[in-house]
Amino acid sequence: MAHGAGRDRRASRGGLRPYAGMTRVKICGITNPADARRAADLGAWAIGMIFWPQSSRACSIEDAEAIGAELRRRLHLTGVFVNATLEEVARVVDRCGLTLLQLHGDEGPAYCREAARRTGCEVMKAVRVKDAANVHDLRRFGTDLHLLDAYSPRTPGGTGETFNWELVRLHPSHPPVVLSGGLTPDNVGEAIAIARPFAVDSASGTEGAPGRKDPAKLTAFFRAVEAADRIAA
Repeated sequence: MAHGAGRDRRASRGGLRPYAGMTRVKICGITNPADARRAADLGAWAIGMIFWPQSSRACSIEDAEAIGAELRRRLHLTGVFVNATLEEVARVVDRCGLTLLQLHGDEGPAYCREAARRTGCEVMKAVRVKDAANVHDLRRFGTDLHLLDAYSPRTPGGTGETFNWELVRLHPSHPPVVLSGGLTPDNVGEAIAIARPFAVDSASGTEGAPGRKDPAKLTAFFRAVEAADRIAA
């Protein structure tokens, strides 16, 4: 991919500066165009497509390509990768038109920088939070965003489990924080009140089954975020 195309991709979503009083919503675990379209229509800031083969929510490259072709001008198209090679990441980015990389494995700062350089995408480094040390460790990563997820020894994410949201307050104000891990329509308001994140991220909490969104849960999640923002205003 030409370097100029990379600059265009980074600019296409208008950057990642937060807006006061507005918590962004990322819907992850998208596997089909219908769910992607529904999330976009509800006002999602980003959708996440998982390219880790072991995930029960893995998105096929064909579906991701179709989603990208339809929605690339409406929201961030996030590719979720776990210890993938840089060549694989770049190949998927080019085919699917991704604009944001979510690196959910053991990728280090140098990998993150090179992924941004090669693809032109914005980069979000994810950490599984077990204690304060995990939050402090993110200071090594000068990425566009940090994502804080629940720790599990079994899987890199998508567990449906939460963590102590008070720990998010240990994170510096920059880069912006995306809060993930077991968020549902029932608890996302409390999570926003405690953590004050730039964005919230839901996968299992808005599903009817792994990889298939429940329209009622999805709508309720957005309404709960809007309600939390009104209270905080």
